[in-house]
Amino acid sequence: MDIHAIMDQIGQKAKAASAQLAYASSDAKQKALEAAANAVWVDRAKIIAANQKDMDYGRKKGLSDAMMDRLMLDEPRIQGIVDSLRAVAAQDDPIGATLTEWDQPTGLHIKRVRTPLGVIGVIYESRPNVTADAGALCLKAGNAVILRGGSESFHSSGAIHQCLVSGLISAGLPENAIQLVPTRDRAAVGEMLTMTAYIDVIIPRGGKGLVARVQSDARVPVFAHLEGICHIYVDASADMEKTRKVVLNAKTRRTGICGSAECLLIDRAFFKTNGAPFIQDLIDAGVDVRGDVDTQSIQGVTPASSSDWGHEYLDMIIAAKLVDGVDGAISHIAEYGSNHTDCIMTEDDAVADRFFQRVDSAILMRNASTQFADGGEFGMGAEIGIATGKLHARGPVGAAQLTSFKYIVVGDGTVRA
Repeated sequence: MDIHAIMDQIGQKAKAASAQLAYASSDAKQKALEAAANAVWVDRAKIIAANQKDMDYGRKKGLSDAMMDRLMLDEPRIQGIVDSLRAVAAQDDPIGATLTEWDQPTGLHIKRVRTPLGVIGVIYESRPNVTADAGALCLKAGNAVILRGGSESFHSSGAIHQCLVSGLISAGLPENAIQLVPTRDRAAVGEMLTMTAYIDVIIPRGGKGLVARVQSDARVPVFAHLEGICHIYVDASADMEKTRKVVLNAKTRRTGICGSAECLLIDRAFFKTNGAPFIQDLIDAGVDVRGDVDTQSIQGVTPASSSDWGHEYLDMIIAAKLVDGVDGAISHIAEYGSNHTDCIMTEDDAVADRFFQRVDSAILMRNASTQFADGGEFGMGAEIGIATGKLHARGPVGAAQLTSFKYIVVGDGTVRA
């Protein structure tokens, strides 16, 4: 295959489609997404059959249990894809929305309104539902999108993509608005990273290796998060019942997602008075708890090494450490965190405020599981990913975050003195 020629053609088609989407009606975009949702449900057996091919491929490739969990589709997960498509369809159209407006003494009336970014490239691994989420959110925000799914999810992504295309056609929108790169060849990724003539922004969603490569090699602007090294700090005033529930859920609900807790920080005073029954809960649930010298006093905790701090396991493993109060937790997170999601368990408002002010992560939580770090849970319907940078988008990237803006200036024969 001539990868360069294929990608150039895809880029041309995406650019042409984005010009039409910029002024597509809200009704047409909503209709396309609703039709796509219906098609996914109707074709669920085909999608699951395609996913079985991917699961076989993943097993032969030796994917971890966490990665296999990300890859797997069954009927409940298909229902989740359908629900996400419908949720995005039902959202207000961000395009054309007035962000702010004001009058100048000169007589000018100025408005700042949302506009599409143009063409978005999304590079992702394993999770085939990203095909639907990314396609839906880009379309809602008036953008064309080029999707490059992982080699593991090749068949599943293809089946879901066909449903998105059928939705576009039924609504009279350009079918090239959502394109899927038709090859597993990694050269296609390299092409996307340099397609400055066609792609306005790249969004990588995957492991550290993928994201690091994209950030290193891209000539196109990037929205990215490198890792989800999520911490839970248990403060001296933490409620034990709440903490036990949150810690167990944050680690074990789904270990393979970026919002899974990877490090547990415990106030030394709390530990001295109350112990840490939530660590025993984790051990009883099958979690490998790797602790510092203090937490190793709990039977079943194994010694942590220096590499356990700042490590994204995406598995039934968590690091644990005692710290000296909230400032000790803040210091540890500053050194080892990834600016993704960090949580404090506390009943003290002043301590919570200090944590929120001084921890520089995209998402900060109080007395809530880090597993809520998800655009769907934030009411966005879906997300393309969690951006941990500080320019343009930060936190869950939904439709509104996939827009830019322009200024509309209206006068009445107004001239400048």
